[in-house]
Amino acid sequence: MSLLVVGSRRSAVLGRGLRCISCTTNSSCARKVTKRSIPEPLFQQSTVSFRSFRTASCLHAKVTKHFPLADIGEGIAEVVVKEWYVKVGDRVKEFDPICEVQSDKAAATITSRFDGVIESLEYEVDDMAKVGSTLVLIEVEEDIPGTEVQSTPEEEIVSPSTDSESDRVSVLATPAVRRIARENDINLSSVPATGKQGRVLKEDILRFLQGQTGPPQRPSDDTPTLVPTPAPPTPSPSPRPPVASPVLEDRVEDIKGIRSVMVKTMTAANAIPTFGFNDEITMDGLVAVRSQLKGVAADRGIKLSYMPFFVKAASMAMLQYPVLNSSPNSDCTKLTYKAQHNFGVAMDTPSGLVVPNIKSVQEKSILEVAAELQRLITLGAAGKLGPGDMAGGTFSLSNIGAIGGTYARPVLLPPEVLIGALGRMQTVPRFNRKDEVVKARILNISWSADHRVIDGATVARFSNLWKQYLEHPATLLADMR
Repeated sequence: MSLLVVGSRRSAVLGRGLRCISCTTNSSCARKVTKRSIPEPLFQQSTVSFRSFRTASCLHAKVTKHFPLADIGEGIAEVVVKEWYVKVGDRVKEFDPICEVQSDKAAATITSRFDGVIESLEYEVDDMAKVGSTLVLIEVEEDIPGTEVQSTPEEEIVSPSTDSESDRVSVLATPAVRRIARENDINLSSVPATGKQGRVLKEDILRFLQGQTGPPQRPSDDTPTLVPTPAPPTPSPSPRPPVASPVLEDRVEDIKGIRSVMVKTMTAANAIPTFGFNDEITMDGLVAVRSQLKGVAADRGIKLSYMPFFVKAASMAMLQYPVLNSSPNSDCTKLTYKAQHNFGVAMDTPSGLVVPNIKSVQEKSILEVAAELQRLITLGAAGKLGPGDMAGGTFSLSNIGAIGGTYARPVLLPPEVLIGALGRMQTVPRFNRKDEVVKARILNISWSADHRVIDGATVARFSNLWKQYLEHPATLLADMR
């Protein structure tokens, strides 16, 4: 049974008994509070609420925070600042975008850790920023705790009959959640709580702001999920060639951004002795297979080029020659054989040359490889490739023939030990088995391998198997797992 005690700090609970409201001493009173000692109407309308609390005095101070560039992984030590999303004087909140940075592996958006006002930007666009250095200075407000004052137990009347008093019901929530509620004039007691012990979470209040009054409903296993099929992409018009502006006088510019990253990567690659191997592939059989599968791919919203076939054939051939999917350590005393086939595809983007990779090619079908390649191309064109798209590559292919040329000398991307460059497919005259001149579609391939750990015979055998898969696609399908 709940009892109501009317009074101020003079009344308190001692042991299991209730002290009489007329007593002011701390000694136990013989006159215990009973149901008879409380007026009947008041007893029926209210309930007891006993609450002890602390009060604290606080001072608010403005403090300048140094916001450093955090480690974004993959051994990246420095990045290029590509774009600022804020300027001096702007007010930002936690998780608001601050800037976009670019490394040799990926682009990333840096978000704020604080609520405050931007005091200064420490870098200009295209400057090189080191991990751990200060990106911006942010002025924030902090609470400086003062002297705490311990109060005596407080009794209050909580009546469920009036809305104004029901707002006083204690609600479990973090200070951040309470701040969101205060800024949006929300009564926390009206927000459905999904946390432990009835705690209101940040997700709860955000759903409340969006008009959803309960926790998200999870679909039942019996309910079928409809996956919409994306429409096939519309072909984009051919870009116009850039209009060349003549250089009227000598000028000097800094090598920065992607170019500075390329300088370091290529300088490291130049220290590795490489073995080159070239060959040509007859593409007639693959052209016919691709023509048959283009309609199936288009129905699934996938653009099917020849590259998925090249990538998948390389993965299957590499199962026979796993040393080509390995990487040496820095002093080339140990060799790590990679279980995953994370194959990179070089892309010419507005930001420069990038090589995102398709993860676990050995586990994907040709159409799955094509879908992932399409996603990477879209992100690359928009400059939105993330660190996960760039990290962990084990082998690379460059489709330089899309621009022009037949043979090339591709440069390794350490610590990978093999890279291939595809030339332009062209129709040329060839002799068939009857010594008749026929038209043939030919594509040239150029390989470069780390000659410290890969011998020429291994590259040649791998290339022959890769070539067989492409010239006779039936064998590719027969060996596919």
